[in-house]
Amino acid sequence: MKTILVPTDFSIAARNAARYAMHVAQAIRANVMLCNAILIPAESPMAGAIVWPLEDYDSLQKSAERELHALANKLKETERETNPSGHFHPDIFINSSIGEVSDVIRNIFSDYKGSMTIMGMSGAGTISRIFLGSNSKRMVECATFPLLLIPSSCSFTGLTKIAFATDLSDSDIEILHSITSFAKYFNAEILVVHITDAANQKEASKKKIEKFLCEVSNKANYPKVYYRHITSEGVNSGLTWLCDHGQIDMLAMVHRDHSIFHDLFQGSHTQKMARRADIPLLVYPANCHTIF
Repeated sequence: MKTILVPTDFSIAARNAARYAMHVAQAIRANVMLCNAILIPAESPMAGAIVWPLEDYDSLQKSAERELHALANKLKETERETNPSGHFHPDIFINSSIGEVSDVIRNIFSDYKGSMTIMGMSGAGTISRIFLGSNSKRMVECATFPLLLIPSSCSFTGLTKIAFATDLSDSDIEILHSITSFAKYFNAEILVVHITDAANQKEASKKKIEKFLCEVSNKANYPKVYYRHITSEGVNSGLTWLCDHGQIDMLAMVHRDHSIFHDLFQGSHTQKMARRADIPLLVYPANCHTIF
């Protein structure tokens, strides 16, 4: 049975992501693992001046487990109300562990052989600012699995079109195969998007594009894959245009060092998108071959 990992700190954004995850789990017939990471005090700046009794760990963990149970019960109740005649109802499990968020998630994901992780994000501005100074950034940097980031303003209304922004790397074909296996559950279209900063680059890379799409067709075997080239002054502005005008329900990207998207994830406060980030972002690590 597939498992979707849902980290939560019980914030509004995290609870919203958990609700979104339940819809995805119902569609792909997966169970949900709610997890909470209790930060190790020794890693805090004041750790040298603080001694934490073991009883405090137990107290924090029991408190987290109570909140996890309450959240799980609420999600089950809502899912039963909105999907009373459904043939599949996701089971919800909980896990509370001590450690850094990224370490806890990776360990739980490995132990339970997860399929993907869905977590919340909040704030407006840039893709890069969403990650800066947040647990999301650490997860993007260290994840070895598909990571779906849900803005706090986004609610699940179905998936009809997923855009995949690619630099046409050969490894992206395997990732597109994974995205296709996910999209099939929703009968969603996949828009393969290549962004360049000059129109003449489109002609220069024409053969590369044709080869890429041919291999995609052979590998994915999914009729709802389309291609679009976007000319823009930068990847950031190209993605902004895509989110504003592409009528997409989700944006998928690959995070790898030295790719054209690397700066978006490392980012600075000056790399700003012109709109509020209200579209889910599906992030793949390089060489991820997950099949849903």
